[in-house]
Amino acid sequence: MWASTLRCSRSSAVHRPDGFTAVELVLVLVVLGVLVLLIAPRINVARIRTDAAMKGIGTTLLTAQRQAVTRQHDVIVTFDLANRSLHIHEDGNNNGAVDAGERRRAVALEEGVVFGLGGATPRPMGPGPVTYQKLIGGQPALVFHRDGSASEAAGFYLTSARAAASGAHPGDTRAIETEPGTGRVNWFSYTPPTWQRGF
Repeated sequence: MWASTLRCSRSSAVHRPDGFTAVELVLVLVVLGVLVLLIAPRINVARIRTDAAMKGIGTTLLTAQRQAVTRQHDVIVTFDLANRSLHIHEDGNNNGAVDAGERRRAVALEEGVVFGLGGATPRPMGPGPVTYQKLIGGQPALVFHRDGSASEAAGFYLTSARAAASGAHPGDTRAIETEPGTGRVNWFSYTPPTWQRGF
């Protein structure tokens, strides 16, 4: 009797299929495909890129301010609108010029992101795209001083390339502003018809 039970359990183990059948795999792929079709139109890649650019550039400005305080010299940020980038210059002798031995680096905007208002309503700082009045080398500039203060109360706008080209999609637009006394960096996102702090 024990031998026949053993034979039955072995034979059932041999006939039981391992893994998934082709029908089960196809069914899972069809369900995943339907989910992707339902979710993909709701993903706004342009806004995700603009948010990432705002976070990255905002963090770059905070780092520049901290460098000015810790190294006890000016750090100059210039805005290169044509090349969609910022240039950070550690001005060791505080003369406003790039001298030999002074560190300078460029930070590019995210792909698909440009400086601009993109159809959003301007903030009190003005329409921009960059509202800093100081010019260095013909480009708008922000200076962080060794006490952490900023050169002026102003800022800039970031938006998607699609919003800049068409004026539509104003919700893609973000703003970064600095406070002169503290050098504090404030971030804003445009949710039509108003601006909201943060993102």
